[in-house]
Amino acid sequence: MDQEEAMFGKEIKPKKKPNYTKLFALGLGGLIGLSHIGMIGSLINRESKLPSINLPVGPYTSYKADVSRDGYYIEYKANDPKIMRVERDIKTKGGFLGLGNNKTTISEQYTMDGSVHTKSNKTTITDGKSEACVKAIGGAENTGRLVGSSIGTAAAPAVTNIPFVGWVAAGWITMFSGNQGADIGGSMAESMSKDC
Repeated sequence: MDQEEAMFGKEIKPKKKPNYTKLFALGLGGLIGLSHIGMIGSLINRESKLPSINLPVGPYTSYKADVSRDGYYIEYKANDPKIMRVERDIKTKGGFLGLGNNKTTISEQYTMDGSVHTKSNKTTITDGKSEACVKAIGGAENTGRLVGSSIGTAAAPAVTNIPFVGWVAAGWITMFSGNQGADIGGSMAESMSKDC
């Protein structure tokens, strides 16, 4: 013992008062934390009252499901669509010097493995000509092709003496003159026919 302590006695230190605000905040924070952990646990373990549907879904499937508390309704198609369809419109020039327009519609139906199911071509003339006009133009084109090929055949011997390519040039002259005769015959029929 110290001499001062022996003389005056032991010094008594005053006790600190507890901070009730800090204790209240600490208790309230702990209570809220525990309640949140309990709520998360109950949400994780809670089972849904609606039925769970696990359908096999792929690139060629479709389904419609209506789920309620009373039950469910499912409409499921495994290979949907069974037949796929593609339509293409191709516009080409026609008539004398390419002044007319022809529209060809190609429609294809094929199955899932890629094989063609049906294929159709439909050609329409978009100039608004009547059927009689189209027939007149077609007949005149055939006649013009015959006359033009005859003229080209008569002119072909003039180029057959060219070495190596003479026979090719003769064939080209015959084909070219036939095509030009068809174009000229068709344009003449179009300009002179009363149906056009």
